[in-house]
Amino acid sequence: MRVCHNLSAGFDDPNLVSCAGLVPVMALAERAGLHDLAAAHVRVPGSAGSNPGVKVAALVAGMVAGAEIDAMDLLRHGGMGWVLTAGRAPSTLGTFLGAFTFGHVRQLDAVACRVLVNLAGRAPTRSRSWISTTRSRRPTGTRSRAPGTGIRRSRV
Repeated sequence: MRVCHNLSAGFDDPNLVSCAGLVPVMALAERAGLHDLAAAHVRVPGSAGSNPGVKVAALVAGMVAGAEIDAMDLLRHGGMGWVLTAGRAPSTLGTFLGAFTFGHVRQLDAVACRVLVNLAGRAPTRSRSWISTTRSRRPTGTRSRAPGTGIRRSRV
């Protein structure tokens, strides 16, 4: 048996969705407040910084789909416009990222932390004590086990 090398496949259906798995991921990101948090906390100067919530969401969707920055047009192919609204061109996303400084990366980090806290708050668990924002204090010199290990450590 041999493989036929003169076979070609065409995916030209305008309703074809190549990354349908993005639907639940981006719905969860939206419920966790990704768009609103990015719009509230990310401030990039100039026209590159307009609509940061939409651009950050498009970048997250592209990363989940495995696209690099020059392949972000994957989010605009076929029926993806029906699934994800307000997709951005790769050049627009590249300009947005090109305007970033270290401070903008810290802004994205703040957004990521808040989204994670929101996701944790939505997770069905028996006890939510691990979501605490306060740090437990131990008396100096007491020993405790490092999380997930049998190694004892001490704070000095």
